[in-house]
Amino acid sequence: MKKEPDPSFVPPGARYSGLLPQKGWPVRNLKFLRHRVVPGMFRRRAGNVLEPVLAPPEDGKVRVTWIGHASFFLQFAGHSVIVDPNWAKWHGPVKRHRQPGLDLHGVPEVDLVLVTHAHFDHLHKPSLKILQAREGIVVPQGSGSLVKKLGFPATYEMSVWDQLQFDQLEIVHTPSHHWGARFLHDTHRDYGGYIVRAGGKSVFHCGDSAYFGGFAEIGVKHNIDIALMPIGAYESPSGRDVHMNPEEAARAFIDLNAKLLIPMHYGTFPLGNEPHNEPVERLLAEADRLGISEQVLVPEEGVGIEW
Repeated sequence: MKKEPDPSFVPPGARYSGLLPQKGWPVRNLKFLRHRVVPGMFRRRAGNVLEPVLAPPEDGKVRVTWIGHASFFLQFAGHSVIVDPNWAKWHGPVKRHRQPGLDLHGVPEVDLVLVTHAHFDHLHKPSLKILQAREGIVVPQGSGSLVKKLGFPATYEMSVWDQLQFDQLEIVHTPSHHWGARFLHDTHRDYGGYIVRAGGKSVFHCGDSAYFGGFAEIGVKHNIDIALMPIGAYESPSGRDVHMNPEEAARAFIDLNAKLLIPMHYGTFPLGNEPHNEPVERLLAEADRLGISEQVLVPEEGVGIEW
């Protein structure tokens, strides 16, 4: 009997955005430089740096603390992880607009550090050198060489759909539609997101991604309580299909069949040509249109959300 194709399956080739910019990129880059990068250099950083809450949440709950950009501190009753830690004040000429929500030196030792891909705004070596993780660091396949000398006790490279288990802490590496090269020539590096599961709660960190059919596939394979979804940098100067806009993030959240959406990847570093306040405004408007407003929570950096 012929096996019916899985309607949720997304071939690996559909995940790759490519590296070439789209037509019109010089004009978009000039706009980015004039209206985002240069004015941002003189903009005072907003926000506050707070001390992390060290006590774990009660059994059956997770505390999610947004540090800024794509960085999160996830605390379960018996485990904790940090995803994409980035305390940088600058990325090249791009200035950080909001302070990291947590004091880097106050973050306790965690079980694991997870890095979604090798881009400089997600794999930030100076931040990684300071953090302590008793089990080590997890990266996508091909990026282990970038972190092996940063002081972690172990390095784990994961391919899409690989799983790791540490006591009651489970990590699943999920697909995304993006690219993983740190420099133009190292296109062998993979990319994606993670599902972090412990104590009966599951958190999905999307990483960077454009909208694609893989979100439905993830939702079919795994039950997700909280989805951390990128909503910024959608007006990319390159014009490439690499990030979601807020409406696409809401659509991906519905595809995932998750219970709570927390946005990320906006407001910290100006990486796209969209106005500073637009991502959240558009997300809330779309959530209202779709009838999911009660499932969207927009936290302040450094303020833990228990759920």
